[in-house]
Amino acid sequence: MTDLFADPARGGPRPLADRLRPERLADVVGQDHLVGPSGTITRMLRSGSLGSLVLWGPPGTGKTTVARLLARETDLAFEQISAIFSGVADLKKMFEAARARRQLGRGTLLFVDEIHRFNRAQQDGFLPVMEDGTITLVGATTENPSFELNAALLSRAHVLVFKAHDETSIGQLLDRAEAVMERPLPLDEEARAVLVRMADGDGRAALTLAEDVWRAAGEGETFDAKTLQEVVQRRAPVYDKAQDGHYNLISALHKSVRGSDPDAALYWFCRMVDAGEDPLYLVRRLIRMAVEDIGLADPQALAQCIAAKDAYEMLGSPEGELAIAQAVVYVATAPKSNALYTAFKAATRAAKENGSLLPPKHILNAPTKLMKAEGYGTGYRYDHDEPDAFSGQDYFPEKMGRARFYNPVERGFERDLRKRLDYWARLRRERQGGGES
Repeated sequence: MTDLFADPARGGPRPLADRLRPERLADVVGQDHLVGPSGTITRMLRSGSLGSLVLWGPPGTGKTTVARLLARETDLAFEQISAIFSGVADLKKMFEAARARRQLGRGTLLFVDEIHRFNRAQQDGFLPVMEDGTITLVGATTENPSFELNAALLSRAHVLVFKAHDETSIGQLLDRAEAVMERPLPLDEEARAVLVRMADGDGRAALTLAEDVWRAAGEGETFDAKTLQEVVQRRAPVYDKAQDGHYNLISALHKSVRGSDPDAALYWFCRMVDAGEDPLYLVRRLIRMAVEDIGLADPQALAQCIAAKDAYEMLGSPEGELAIAQAVVYVATAPKSNALYTAFKAATRAAKENGSLLPPKHILNAPTKLMKAEGYGTGYRYDHDEPDAFSGQDYFPEKMGRARFYNPVERGFERDLRKRLDYWARLRRERQGGGES
């Protein structure tokens, strides 16, 4: 039987992604901001100088390919290691080979895949050979370099961000695959669009899925969307919750809620649930949103989120997910205020700065004669005995003076709170003859 993916030039089968690996930087798809005519890498090469780089982006976006092509464009010897399988001994061998090569007049581009897997001490080991020019380091990572890489290493390297493929660039990869295979993908229009979404921005995944389709299709057979999903046994995009995808999607949900867009919020919620996220994690984040972005503008937002948690724990999945969806829509449509969040941060800061100050004596209890003699409780006015049940006394430390932390907005329930606070402020000024700071 003829192997569809046999490569006559190499005498054996090769994965489609490998056969389609670009031979020039200009052929790299989906990263025009880096390798296009005005891209960052294009400009670097045009200047004749290439420094150490950290390539940061999702899987299947071309980081390894670009590193190989950079070595070719700059006539550097290409060496590749993976931080998963390599240790200090392997690095030392690489460095010695690079030093020997340098003495012969040729530089080395050392490509380190998954560079964030090296610990801090191992990362520090790159610094001397980067500084003296023994190697040009190109590290690839799917993790945020700000969190995973040493500051010293980052200060010596330029971080380049690779973007996940969009529908257009995935489509270009599939077009190239069809040209190499000399046959169209046996998919109808809808199924082809579904395959693009299944790839979830990963070019390598798209080509692997295409391979599966070609292998599964019989002579003259064309798959529709339903048959495609049965053939490749894959549904919605699934992300690794330890990777940036997890944080990107929860950020999208949070910002959609904050932006009062219930439709977008529901979409990101369903994306995460469909990708296998723990619904209880999502409802915990909603509780945080209720107090951070809504607060007292709608006190029921917090109650709705806690009720959704209770409902999910009672009903389980998938029935309980509807209760969380209700909370998502509620918090997205609630009036927004970060006044409580801002007040909490400001009061916390003031508490740290004035932590040694004592409360004023007039609001302290005096359980002993000595404390009474020292003035504890003297002058305290019981608010319920005062007109409007409001005495207008100061409760801050005397050396600190009054401060204003909480400033409710003119939205939702906080509009009523602002009226109360303004009324009490006016009474306080009248009864004290002073003002607020």
